[in-house]
Amino acid sequence: MVREAVITRKTNETEVQARICLDGTGLGDIRTGIPFFDHMLNLFARHSFIDLTMIGRGDIEVDDHHLVEDAGITLGMVFRQAMGEKKGIERYGYALLPMDESLCSVSVDLSGRPYLVYNVDFPEYRAGTFSVSLVGEFFKAFTDQAGITLHISLLYGRNSHHIAEAVFKATARAIRDALKVNANLVGVLSTKGSL
Repeated sequence: MVREAVITRKTNETEVQARICLDGTGLGDIRTGIPFFDHMLNLFARHSFIDLTMIGRGDIEVDDHHLVEDAGITLGMVFRQAMGEKKGIERYGYALLPMDESLCSVSVDLSGRPYLVYNVDFPEYRAGTFSVSLVGEFFKAFTDQAGITLHISLLYGRNSHHIAEAVFKATARAIRDALKVNANLVGVLSTKGSL
């Protein structure tokens, strides 16, 4: 079973190309023109063991919102396509991850039902020049298109950069566990017979 996909999404405001391999080694090639966001997506690739290439451009002279949201939409679409029928996957994943003074909890269900619970407060409005309010927008777009249930809760933290990093790393590790294939599982892990 090859779990790979490629998607290009183009609007009047943005163009995002994404290539994903769910059974990779964590290689990231992210180029959106938003340095902090690229850093977060590279962390996501590395800690999920997902190989991810994402090339994006957009109207960042206005602000980063359109491109970050469309990157989330595109990543969700390519992720969902790569999962295929989800046969044999563990389905659920959980991570409790520290990043210096910050601690983040993430739970994921690759259920086919999009739902995001996002309990993250940042003490500062920006990390560098990046508006950290866009982290939630990114994950909302991603979960909606990926068709997954994702609960992200910051237990505590003081530094906005560390908090964002904890969020992306914890999400990556939870997804990594949920994507694992269980050789003992026939079909999908659902009494309904489908996810």
